[in-house]
Amino acid sequence: MSLTTLNKIADGFPSTPKMPLLFLGHGSPMNAIEENEFVQGFRKVAEGLPTPKAILCISAHWETRGTFVTGMEQPRTIHDFGGFPKALFEVQYSAPGSPALAHLTQEVVHSAELGLDDAWGLDHGAWSVIKHLYPGADIPVVQMSLDYLQTPEYHYQLAGELRALREKGILIIGSGNMVHNLRLLEWGKMNSIYGYDWALEASEKMKNFILNDDHRRLINYRCHGKSFELAVPTPEHYLPLLYVMGLKTGNEAVSLFNDKTVAGSITMTSVKIG
Repeated sequence: MSLTTLNKIADGFPSTPKMPLLFLGHGSPMNAIEENEFVQGFRKVAEGLPTPKAILCISAHWETRGTFVTGMEQPRTIHDFGGFPKALFEVQYSAPGSPALAHLTQEVVHSAELGLDDAWGLDHGAWSVIKHLYPGADIPVVQMSLDYLQTPEYHYQLAGELRALREKGILIIGSGNMVHNLRLLEWGKMNSIYGYDWALEASEKMKNFILNDDHRRLINYRCHGKSFELAVPTPEHYLPLLYVMGLKTGNEAVSLFNDKTVAGSITMTSVKIG
């Protein structure tokens, strides 16, 4: 890409005060259309956010070999689930994309080559929560994928390279669930607020690590025994948290919201930084 082109991209994102960061526990896709305490929590946190120029979302539901960013002008709404009511499949979140942000993201990352994707769109890890933050679908959204071949340390370090975007008016969102075990989920109790002992134990430790800036223990989550083995049986829903923590700087304020466990084995706990 030529220097002239890069300068034009940068001109589209002038410097701003540092944007906050969000990790959103997205839970069931039904949260996209249900009215409950969690979607109310998403809306409430949005009230305190500066209006972003665009959103960069790292969702648990886009895993790839290598790392990619969506580069299309108009991303499609992906219904990447099954067995839910027709009303959920009819939801369309028509936020525009931002090729300019996709290129800017490529430019700020130096440790890896980010590919440009024109086929993906917005999966439910992105649109099911962003629609509650910005129901008007008027903020451009770009997704960045999770390279499933890489280590937790890799993802955390890659996140640090995205920090410059926070001072370009970009709201960076990680969307997943800190505790996420579908094999042990009580499917008939998705609206029930309770957690298994191991889920509550892992959740409390995770929250302590977050609030005490103990990022090393968050990265090394596989070293914390049986409760973490059950809480994070696969990494994709946990890794977006590491992106948000890797983007934190200094003594920024950290707060938790939607801090509940549902159906035994999923925590909706969400994090706001800044």
